[in-house]
Amino acid sequence: MADNWLIKNGRIIDPKNGIDRQGDLLVLEGRIAAEQTPVPASARVIEASGCWVVPGLIDMHVHLREPGEEYKEDIVSGTRAAAAGGFTAVVCMPNTRPVNDCAAVTAMILERARQGSARVYPVGAISSGSRGRKLAEYGELKEAGAVGVSDDGLPVRDSQLMRRALEYAGDFGLAVISHSEDPSLSTGVMNEGEVATRLGLKGIPAAAEAIMVYREIALAEQTGQRVHIAHVSTAMSVELIRAARARGVRVSAETTPHYFTLTDEAVEGYNTNAKMNPPLRSARDREAIREALADGTLDAIATDHAPHSSLEKEVEFDLAANGIIGLETSLPLSLALVRDGLIDARRLVELMSTGPAAILGLPGGSLGAGEAADITVIDPDQTFTYTEDQVVSKSRNSPFLGWRLQGRAVLTMVGGRVTHDCRQA
Repeated sequence: MADNWLIKNGRIIDPKNGIDRQGDLLVLEGRIAAEQTPVPASARVIEASGCWVVPGLIDMHVHLREPGEEYKEDIVSGTRAAAAGGFTAVVCMPNTRPVNDCAAVTAMILERARQGSARVYPVGAISSGSRGRKLAEYGELKEAGAVGVSDDGLPVRDSQLMRRALEYAGDFGLAVISHSEDPSLSTGVMNEGEVATRLGLKGIPAAAEAIMVYREIALAEQTGQRVHIAHVSTAMSVELIRAARARGVRVSAETTPHYFTLTDEAVEGYNTNAKMNPPLRSARDREAIREALADGTLDAIATDHAPHSSLEKEVEFDLAANGIIGLETSLPLSLALVRDGLIDARRLVELMSTGPAAILGLPGGSLGAGEAADITVIDPDQTFTYTEDQVVSKSRNSPFLGWRLQGRAVLTMVGGRVTHDCRQA
């Protein structure tokens, strides 16, 4: 049973309800109470002076690895890492073993999630086995609890299949999430450019992403359906999305902290913790991503949390797996955008909570009266060094290890239950 809480003296930021004020927030029996509700004597006090009190953060793109690769991460460990990063909900991609392309796998994920520290919303596969040959059964996936479909990790090569996916998913109210990549161009291991040339590594051009983004926009425009572009990394993609939105195409898009924080120079020294797909891009691309977050072209910050063990990362760069963990560093890296004056606190909450909820039609993203008490308390000034012994995830594949970071979630609450509390740390 959830406790009663009084969160005192915080800066309450709730973009959905137009709130940005100093004050108190009362939680009764797992739900947010209306203003002026009497505070019961049983309420426990959380002092939030100097902190932001915001709707629980939602990460709309994570890999929890279960079923099939639990040695990298599992649902319990992944949601524990999510709570430590301030996330009250995560949306897990279907590229598990077996692929989440049916009700049985979706149901198993949701059953395991009952033991977790955050809400879990599964995404089903676009195609059966993510093999790109025939559509998965979307009605079955929807009924089992899927909130969208994606073959993330693999592009849908067949344009006719992708068109049918948009139409079919639209019938069931499922979001289609595109891993936008032209595989005939994506035969390298890092961004094509000066750094790749210097390191003697085969590059992946920005056009490999942009070509497929253009196709997804064209199909969304043709069908009148909506499409969501995952992990946007290039200036070319941003320009395409911005132009499409201006003419009314139903396209939304996300990026991740590594694309607005790092460039391909992080690969120097053949650092496999800086190897990912899409790859880290140029300084120009990074600046375009930052601008797109500020002007509304991009709708969400996700993590693309992709845990790998040393078996996959401590190998030659060409052979190393793509991906990094991100749940525990996303918030401080994103807060840097606020400190830089690029966005304000309200916009940050939109990108990390309200926006993801709206795109996928999820509960959350609001501190309105009667809503479930999914709340993140953020200390924007607290600094810490991100070291291996602090990592909550099972895996350690992060290019940010050793970084001095500013801002963190000091308390995470899901349905009135505290799932993370480091206020004494």
